[in-house]
Amino acid sequence: MSEIILDTETTGLSTREGDRIIEIACIETKGLIPTKKKFHVLLNPEKKISDDAFKVHGFSNEFLKDKKKFKDIADEFLNFIGEKDLIIHNAPFDLGFLNNELKLVNKSGIKKNKIIDTLILAKQKYPAQSNSLDALCKRFNIDLSKRTKHNALLDCELLREVYINIIEAREPKLFTNAQKIDNSIKKNTSTVEYFKKIVEPTDEERSRHKIFLKKEVKKNFFY
Repeated sequence: MSEIILDTETTGLSTREGDRIIEIACIETKGLIPTKKKFHVLLNPEKKISDDAFKVHGFSNEFLKDKKKFKDIADEFLNFIGEKDLIIHNAPFDLGFLNNELKLVNKSGIKKNKIIDTLILAKQKYPAQSNSLDALCKRFNIDLSKRTKHNALLDCELLREVYINIIEAREPKLFTNAQKIDNSIKKNTSTVEYFKKIVEPTDEERSRHKIFLKKEVKKNFFY
């Protein structure tokens, strides 16, 4: 079964205030192992980016002014996610923005039953603790050195590792390596032909063997 790890960046915190999406990142996984299929776009939001949001992700309106608009990538995005489960941290935020964008281009919204919210899972497992993506990465000793600013694609990669730790799944890389080794063995052994060489004893060897059995073996069931 395939899943999609998804994250967005926005112009601000509220669709009611007209805030829009400026970045969408999706990483497809199968059994939480990346398939190498990714969907990543930067968007012209047609809305001024708030100062607070700029401090978080570092994308300016000037930088985004020549990027595609959501309406230009809506179909491609929907085709990519399909009917797969979406793994999102703090899903109501991202889902609210995505469904708002889809509504603006007369598309059906994403169903909530396809969502796995890692924030809810983390709160259930670690109540009364900080469960932000940063906090969870630190708790699980996941490298945050590249996260100087929020970046949807990087956050997807971090979220995959966080989710693996939350559900206490064995690191998929181990399965991947084991599978490669197993496939390698199968590949190598499948080309080896079975070989058997039959060596016939001489008459003298047969005679000596009979004498040995009579003298050395108390109960001889063969002779």
